[in-house]
Formats: sequence, C-alpha cells, structure tokens
Amino acid sequence: MDCFRLSKNRANKDPLFLTGVTFPSEYPASPETLVKLTVYDAKDKSQESSTFLGSATFSVGDLLRAKDERLTLSLRSSDGVCAAGTVVVSRLKMGEMEEVDVDHITTDIPSHKCPVVCESASHACIDRENNPLTGPVFKNPVCKVYRFQTVDSKWMLVREQMEECTLSFSIPKQLLSLYIQEDMSRVQDLRELGELSPHWDNLRKEVMTRYGGIINSYQETLAELDKITGRSFKPSCCKAQKSLEFIPINLHTQRMRVTCPRKTDAFYDIVTVGAPAAHFQGFKCGGLQRLLSRYEAEKKSFSTAYQCIYYSPEHTAKAQEVLSTVSLLQPLITSLADQLLQAAQEHSSPGLRDALKNLSDKTEQFVHTLKDELVKSALLALHAARPGYVSKNQKQTPVQGGQHQGHIHQGSDQNQSPVQGLPGHSPATSVTETTAVCNNVDGSQTTTRGDGGPKHQDSIPHHKEYDEEEWDRVWANVAKCLNCVIAMVDKLQEEDNSKPEPVPEQQQLADVITSHNPGDWREQLRPPVTRLKECVMEVVEKAKRAMTFVLLQEAACSIPQGFFLQQRRDVVFSQALAALACGFVMRLYAGMQDKGFLRQLHLVGLVAQFESLLSTYSEEIGMLEDMEVGISDLQRVVFQITEAKTDDLSDLQPLVCGRRDHFTVEVPLPRLVFQTLPEEIRGGKPLRVFPVLFNVGINEQQTIAERFGDISLQERINQRNFEMLEAYYKSLSEKVPLECLPCFQTQTDIKELLETLGQNVVTKKKKNVEILWIAGTICRRLNGIRFTSCKSAKDRTSMSVTLEQCALLRDEHQLSKDFFIRALDCMRSRLTQGDIGQWEDPEAGAVTENKPASRHFYPIALLLVSSHLLVVWLILSLVFLLAKYQ
Repeated sequence: MDCFRLSKNRANKDPLFLTGVTFPSEYPASPETLVKLTVYDAKDKSQESSTFLGSATFSVGDLLRAKDERLTLSLRSSDGVCAAGTVVVSRLKMGEMEEVDVDHITTDIPSHKCPVVCESASHACIDRENNPLTGPVFKNPVCKVYRFQTVDSKWMLVREQMEECTLSFSIPKQLLSLYIQEDMSRVQDLRELGELSPHWDNLRKEVMTRYGGIINSYQETLAELDKITGRSFKPSCCKAQKSLEFIPINLHTQRMRVTCPRKTDAFYDIVTVGAPAAHFQGFKCGGLQRLLSRYEAEKKSFSTAYQCIYYSPEHTAKAQEVLSTVSLLQPLITSLADQLLQAAQEHSSPGLRDALKNLSDKTEQFVHTLKDELVKSALLALHAARPGYVSKNQKQTPVQGGQHQGHIHQGSDQNQSPVQGLPGHSPATSVTETTAVCNNVDGSQTTTRGDGGPKHQDSIPHHKEYDEEEWDRVWANVAKCLNCVIAMVDKLQEEDNSKPEPVPEQQQLADVITSHNPGDWREQLRPPVTRLKECVMEVVEKAKRAMTFVLLQEAACSIPQGFFLQQRRDVVFSQALAALACGFVMRLYAGMQDKGFLRQLHLVGLVAQFESLLSTYSEEIGMLEDMEVGISDLQRVVFQITEAKTDDLSDLQPLVCGRRDHFTVEVPLPRLVFQTLPEEIRGGKPLRVFPVLFNVGINEQQTIAERFGDISLQERINQRNFEMLEAYYKSLSEKVPLECLPCFQTQTDIKELLETLGQNVVTKKKKNVEILWIAGTICRRLNGIRFTSCKSAKDRTSMSVTLEQCALLRDEHQLSKDFFIRALDCMRSRLTQGDIGQWEDPEAGAVTENKPASRHFYPIALLLVSSHLLVVWLILSLVFLLAKYQ
C-alpha cells in the first residue's frame, strides 16, 4: 500500500500519515498476511512528482500480538539501511471504546501532534457488501475510520464509507430504452393519422425523419453502454464523451457513522454527483432554461412559417398527458369489464359489486381526462388538414388553389390559442341521463380516407357539414354506457334479492336450475358491457388522432431546434434521475426500521435537496441552467416499492417505467423486508419526491460574476426553491406529527430555520454560503435526501462535504473546538495530490478554490470597448499578480 506525505504551507507542523487498510471479503486476511507500506514525499504538486522516503513490512499476526495491538515501524530506504522515519500502525474495531484504553491513548500522543488516527474498518465494509439491501445497488466500498476528541476529553469513532452506485449506468440504460420505445410509438401514431393534405403530409414525413434520427442515435448509445462492463461510475475526464453523455459524473454515496461513549450511533448520508448537464453538446448558446425560453418565444413565428396553430407548453403537456392516460386506461377498462362478466357468470354478488366499483372508478377517470376543449379543437384542426377540405368548401376544382387558400385560413389564427375562435360548448348531455342511454350515437365517423363522393357519405365532410357537437356526444356516450351497466347490475341484484327463500324440499330443484343456467347474468350484462368497450375504443381512437395531430404541429413548428432541445433535456434528466434514484434507495434502506419515516414517506413524500456550487460565470451558467431544468423535471417522477420475485441480486435492481411526461421507479425489496412495510406502501401507493435546488457559487469565477456579471439566475433559483421547500414543510406539518421527524442536539425550530433561510435568500450578500448551510440543515431535519454537486463533483464538492461532516461532529457530537481544524485536515488528507493543490487554505472551508492566476483575468473582449477600461484592467491584473506571488 502506498502512502504520500503531502507538502504543507506551514513547515513547523510534523507530517502525519493518515490512511487505512481494508481487506476485502474475496481476499480475507490471516495472521500470516504481510502488509507492506511504501511512503513517498509529494513535493512538486504542479508536476505531480514524488520522492521515495522508505518502506516497512509487517504481518497481521505481529499486529495482533503487539501490546495494545499497536506497532511502531521504522521506514527503511531502498538499500535497507537508512531509517527515514517511523509509522505507527494500530488495530481498531468500531464499537470497542473502553474508557481506560481511551485515556491511555490520550497520554501516549504528543500534544504537538494531531491526536487523530485513521484506521481501517474492513469488517464494516464486508457486512455492507453482504447485505441483500445494499449489494445490488452499492458496490466497491472504501472505508476510513478516525478517532476524534470531544469537549469532555472522551473519544469518538468516525467511520466514512464511500461507495459507487450501479444505478449510474442501469437507470440511463433503462431510460434510453423507454425513450426509443416512446419515439417509435409516436412514429406509429403519426402513420395512423391517415391521409393528410400535401402540406401536412410533407411536414409529417419530415417529423418522422427527425424521430428516426433520434431513435438511431439512442440505439447506438445504448449499444455502446451495453459493451461497458465492470465500471460503476463515469469519471470527470469522460464528461464530454458522447457515448457516456447520459451517465451522471462521479456519482457516489458517502455515509459518516459516529460512535460516541454512552450514546447511540448516528449516521449521516450524502450523495455527491457532478452537475446534471449536457457537457457533450456544450454551453456556447447557454443551457436548457435559456434555450427553452428562447425556443418558446420563437415558436410563434415558426408556426406562421409552417402554417400551424401555436400550442403553448401547457397545451403540449396536456396532449401528452391525454395520450398517456388513455393508452393506460383503455386496456384497464377492458380488463375490468371482462372481470365484471366473469363475476356475473359465477353469480357472485360481492364479486359483481367489487368489479363494478373498479370499473366505474376507472371509467370516470377516463371521461374526466377527456373533458377538455383541446381535444375538440384538435379534431376540428385535423378535419381541416384532410385533403380536399378547402377545395370542397370553396367549390373549386383546382386542388392547388384550394390548398393555398386553406393555408391562409389556418395561418390567420396562428397566434390564437387552440380553443380561441371556436364556439365554446360544455357537454349538453348529463352523464345521469337515462333516455336512450343504450342506443347508438348517430354521428359522423372520421376515417383515414379522403376519397371523393356524395357529401353525406364522405368520411371527411367539409367545414360547413362538420358537426362540432360530435365529440361531445361521443365522449358523453361513454358515461351513458356506464350508466347502462350500473342499471343492469342493480336490476340483477334486486331480482336476486327479491326471490323468496326456497323451502327445503325445493332447494335441490333450485340448485339444479341454477346450475343449468349459469350464464343468465352474464348474458344480460354482455350487451351493455360490449357497448361500453366499443364506445371507449371509439373515443380512444379519436382522442389519439387529435392529440397526435397537436404534437405533430408542435414538432413541425420546432424543426430542428425542438428535437435538439428534447435530446438535451433527455440527457440532463437521465443524469438527474440516476442521482435521485441512488439517493432514494439509500435513504429507504437506512429508514426501514423507522416507523415515523415510513409514515412520512407514504403520507407526504420526501424532500430531495440539491446543493450546487456552480458559479454564474462563463460556461457554468449553462450548466446551472441545465441543472435547473433537470431538477425541476424530477417532479414528474414517483417511486413505488414492490416485492422482489426472488432474493437474487438481479431481481433487486430498481426498474423504471413510463413516458417522458411521467416516470415510475420501482424499488424491489426482499420478501421478508417487504412484509414489514406499512400496508399503504405494500399496496403500491406512489411515493412522491419534492426536489429543490439551492445554488451559491464559491470559486473565483463567482467573484467575477458578482463584481462585473449577473447573478440573477442564482437569486431566482434560490427564491423559487425556497418557496417550494416552505410549501413542502407546510404540507408535512399538516399531515405528519413533528414527533416523526429525527431529533438533533441543536433545538432550533424548523420554522425559525425557514425564516432565516428566507431572509438569506433575499439578502444581497456575496457568496452567501449560509443559504447552503441552512438548507442542508433543514433537509436533514425533514428526513430528506442530501445531494452536493459542482462541475465534476471533485474539488468543491469534497471540500463542502468534509466541512459539513466536521460541522455535524461539532454541533451534534461535541467535537472539541481545538480539534475542528485538525479533523478537517485529517479528512481532507485523503484527497489526491492534485486535489489538495487546488486548496491552499483548507481551514477556510469550502469557500476558496485557488486556480491558476490566468483564470482571474477579466474578459478582454469586454474591456476593449473602452481604452479607460483597458487601463483599469491592466492595473488590476498587475496588482493581483504582485499580491499573488509576493
């Protein structure tokens, strides 16, 4: 094992080697196991060169037999003669904390050295790997154990365990498959629109070609990801690699477990990940938030050029929701209708009532989904896009002339809402109406053909003959048919209840008659149930065509920018969802025995707090804009706990299903663990997560942004997400007793913390890291999931995490004030030589990151606007360089 002595700015401090040895389960240690320590002196950080100091070898048996299980070894040079220093090796187990031993250890350490020892806790890693809850998701643990002194001169043990997450790859691969499936379904829906006018048909072909390009690109990416084996995370050096653009950067979990004398153990989890952003596509034109705003502003002009109706994002989202809902409910209604017939065949009154209730609920949900003027107006627009529509209306024979006038007619209303300009109509037929409820609705049936013929027989009548009330009748007919079914079931049950009880002599004869007529109820129910299924299918076909036409117009107006934005959004969302799923699973595993947490989980949901350290300068603005949209899109995700088919690791991997407008992440648990959950969770209740994002730039680029740039993006993000966090707490306090929340040593009320956070959000203060501190504290107090991000989840993230951990030790576990900086240095000494080189003052916490001086130069393009500004720039740069190297 290699150890490095990192160069310090303060030469009067003795270097201290702080590292641990972990023996993985596949290579168990025995008393004969030899361990070799090789120590290097890393002097030149810029060149990443090191000098060999010496080495020492010992056996595990020597360590176990030594007094107090501690060995003092002399480092020998390469020739084995010269002693280069000493290394102290000791064995330490988590939980073995006898006060006598602690006092002895305290007296043995010189006061001028840091009384902090870093050891291994290999058994803890092995236990976590063998745990069926953690094995399928978390792997490759790295454990470190420290010993810190408290204010009462006692000693606490702190174990850090960092792990990789298999969801870094599995979630994006599942999402890619779902994206491909959804886009292929969209192409099929476009084909099934039927015959369109030449203008719309050309647009349809172009849109289908674009979809085909996305499908091919995603299939290639998925094939490349399938070739990768063994890797569980994407390093930052690969962040701009196209085949890995859907994979989050440096996704890791970290748990700090604290053991104190006469106190229960406590642990603190955090997920570190690079900012979800489209690094491969770059940030030259900004990120998603800016691009989407510009795109929506330009789409109106595109609609004029392509002669389309402009649909707002709300209308587009509604169209996607309708498509998704009807596709889900239609087969479900058919299945429930068959269950009703089966219960009727079995002559089971309880089964009939249960089946009817389920069928009524889903049918009412189906009808409510389609109660929207968007569907009605889209059907009219689709009718106008059929071939021959204008030529018939204008009584003109030349097709081209009619087509041209039709385009003018459509373009004249391009800036109106799809509902504006149409006669408003609310369904005139009540769902409780009983007159002729079982009759067929006599209306025009739109087909996929546009052949000529008699007007009243034409499948696509011209505008004057188009019945705008047809959709209302077809839509309301579903409710009428459901009323028929309900009335028939009530009639059958009344007849069954009104039958006199047979006398004993007649009982056998009645049983014989019933056995020979098992299908009486089924045969009476079959006609209304069949009619209901037919009406549902008819409505689904019309609604799918209408909503597909809405999405066709939205896609046609956005070629090619809309497709590029969709790909970028897919990439960012994939990274964000992988991180969220990792954090949710980690939090769920940790709270399986906490009844208060499980109650909060199914009654309200969990808050997921993303802490971002990105600056609002240069390309990091684009990253932050990407991250904002990606985190916001996580509101479309719900989680569901399921029972695993087997206890095999492959059956315990989380699964993703759904479409872009709504995803469900299923988390399977072993049967024995699943049975301990509350009934609501075991019943498959969707579990919500409320993502919030707080950003405070902390590096030197943020200094430039605050002095000469614009930080309104950061201010808007913090203000908006504070309001969301406040709303979550209000909902939580109304539904869940505060006793269910975890207890902390700091007794500050959550309301007070929220008020303080609100004040800091609106306060104009440079690099106000109090926002991050308070938001993180609130998240932990609310049983939330903590995330920390920067550009690559390395320098700034590691500094933030270690500072937060030491603050928790100080505030919750009475870490001695004199040992705070030493503990911070101890945790950060694990960083690589290059990482430490970026932080010359670790005592300053996570607020200073020193990069090469050239990064501090102000943009010359801006300064060249005026010769005076150029002179000022030269003076400031000279002053900075003198201060830097003095």
